Amino acid sequence: MATETDPQYTWQQPDIEQPDEETVVEQEQPSRKDRAKAAFAVQRKHAGARGKDWLAGNDLDPLTAVELATQRKQHKADSKLAQQQRVAAEAHGRFAHAKARHEAGENISASTLASLGGRVAAEESKLAAMQAVPVLPPTDREINGVRTSKKAGRAAIVAGSSIGGLSVLGTAMEQAVTGQPMLLVAVSAGISYGWYLISRPFVARQAGEVPFGEAPASLPATFLADPMQAGGAMSVGSHVVMNVEQLAEGAKPYPLRNVSTPQQLAECVLLAARAENVPIIEVADVQRQPWGWQCVVRVSEGTPEVIIEKSGDLETRFDLPTNAVRPQPIKARRACAILRLVDGDPFASAPGLPYRAPKSLSISDKFRIGTSVGGDPLELSLAGVMGIWVAASGGGKTSILQALGEGVTACRDNITIDLDPHGDGLEDLGDAVRITARSNEQIEAVLLFFLVMSKARARLRAKLGMGKKWKASPEHPAITIFFDEFPKATDLAKLLAFDLLLVGRKELITLELASQGGTTRYLKENVAQMIALRAVGPCKVGDTRAVFGDGSVKEGYLPHKLSPATETDPKDAGHIYIQGVPGMPDEPIEYATHEIPAAVLRQLAQERLDAGLLDPDQASLDAMRGVDLPEYCEPEYDSNDNIKKPAPVSLLTWEQLLRLCNAEPPAGSELTDGPARAAVEDAVAVMEKAGVDRMKTEPLLAALQDFDLETYGELGVDEFKTLMKKAGAGSPITLGAIGEEKNPRGFKRDRLRHLL
Repeated sequence: MATETDPQYTWQQPDIEQPDEETVVEQEQPSRKDRAKAAFAVQRKHAGARGKDWLAGNDLDPLTAVELATQRKQHKADSKLAQQQRVAAEAHGRFAHAKARHEAGENISASTLASLGGRVAAEESKLAAMQAVPVLPPTDREINGVRTSKKAGRAAIVAGSSIGGLSVLGTAMEQAVTGQPMLLVAVSAGISYGWYLISRPFVARQAGEVPFGEAPASLPATFLADPMQAGGAMSVGSHVVMNVEQLAEGAKPYPLRNVSTPQQLAECVLLAARAENVPIIEVADVQRQPWGWQCVVRVSEGTPEVIIEKSGDLETRFDLPTNAVRPQPIKARRACAILRLVDGDPFASAPGLPYRAPKSLSISDKFRIGTSVGGDPLELSLAGVMGIWVAASGGGKTSILQALGEGVTACRDNITIDLDPHGDGLEDLGDAVRITARSNEQIEAVLLFFLVMSKARARLRAKLGMGKKWKASPEHPAITIFFDEFPKATDLAKLLAFDLLLVGRKELITLELASQGGTTRYLKENVAQMIALRAVGPCKVGDTRAVFGDGSVKEGYLPHKLSPATETDPKDAGHIYIQGVPGMPDEPIEYATHEIPAAVLRQLAQERLDAGLLDPDQASLDAMRGVDLPEYCEPEYDSNDNIKKPAPVSLLTWEQLLRLCNAEPPAGSELTDGPARAAVEDAVAVMEKAGVDRMKTEPLLAALQDFDLETYGELGVDEFKTLMKKAGAGSPITLGAIGEEKNPRGFKRDRLRHLL
């Protein structure tokens, strides 16, 4: 056995000079300067981290952000309320001052006092409406706005203090040079203390969970669990609460009544989805609402359509009422949907109808008609917007139209027309409606009148300098026609309405159709999807597809799941899904329209009637005389030029149309006894004697001269036209073919008869 190490494997230590003990001590003990540099580097790191964290607002935890946003929203509401209180007090003061002057014998008219009194009532109504609207919790956008404001304010403080600090430091140094060092000492001490505060060790905080606020007293028992248990949290911004990988092995679904925190809600949703083979893999943005829970869910495959298909089974898993699982697919995120689990009334806290004084709006202004299930307002303008409104019997169709009618009758530049061949139309708003037509004759005459007016306005716009669209004003008002129970109208009325839908938009002659169904069985033609504005309340699934499109149910449009009212329960009457609202994206969101008491509508209608209703502008009325009637409104003649089939409807003058519909005629248009009325009566008499329904101007004058030579013997054609115009018959109109003449001008018997 060898006793020596083989030289081949011997490792040789290189010759390295060994340091002496004094050198080792120097290396182990850094100098004071090095220690100061190292300490300053650590402090600077701490100060930088603390400063960045402060500038980013990370010290503002979610609960504080919610509290600040709530305070800001409350302050804003209080400021608006105080402003309205000042306005109301000012109105009271002006009225009291005017009343005192009137009682003192000064020249203050009764109309002025009435106007000031009306202003007092209007401002008090606004004040009462504002006081009745609760201040809702802040939204995610408002909470994020608080953070953004804090960041901007802190950045401004840093910038301002940096500039101001340079000035103060310069002044301190200048005084120190002149033998006055106190300011420099104070500044140095302040800087040192500030440095000490921000350079201490700092660990970036993690976002904490925020407990819910106290549950409202009206909250269903399901949601009254202690929110502080198990770290309950309210989501602020985009926040993933749980994904499917975090579920415990073997966990079973449980009902929603056992949920009290966002984590439990997320787990409950994921377990129920897994049990029903719904590919939800993530739950985020959980919020507890007075009516239940809301969250955002994401599917791993397909689309959220599967949630809609399985909503009934999920309701069973959650132990919720029918139609309590309400998914709303998000267009901007194809895989995601807002999931609402409803165990209460989502619209219980929705604000009521705001007071709108007579002539306080323009037809181009948006006005609120309801509230979404998420609390957002439903605001729209009907200026040039054709609409179709569908709801089954008990679906609240009348209340929907009344909410629309309430808005447009408050406009200073709009004429409201109400057509209904079966029901009561706008009902309690009747005083604010210019024409109410119920019979087939009235409805057909109204539709023909405004169809001809729309064609006249198309030729008139350029002359009035309006450009490509009619511009509404009190002098040239828009026309809004509500046509309820459209399927029950005559075929002629439907044909006239379809034509008006094609040409009325640019002329601000707008038609709003209402029906109990949206299929061709009700509308005869598939026009629903051709109309810009479409809304559907409680209905059948076929109506949903007919109005919104074949794939609309998959996209989340579910009005067929809404329940119509019964004799004792309003249920979902007045709730709608809607598309085509100007300025709003088309999203499958449920809205509830304002339910306005009949007494309120009657009061508003009376106020608007007292303020004065509008008539069409004279320029449009005059331009109608040069417009040909639709062919299907002309009479038919045989080969001998005899009337084979009379005209199904006559084009009336505005005064005649008002009389036909039992509406008040324009001021000063009454046909009183005198030569003008006698001429009309005699013209009708000679046409009836001749057995014709129309006559050219010259033959009619000749017939009148034969009828009463003493009265008409010396009357010329121009004088006769002037007399007929004074009677309200207007200028001679086109009569259709008479003999060899294709379209001579003259007067029609029925039009003259309506003047009487």
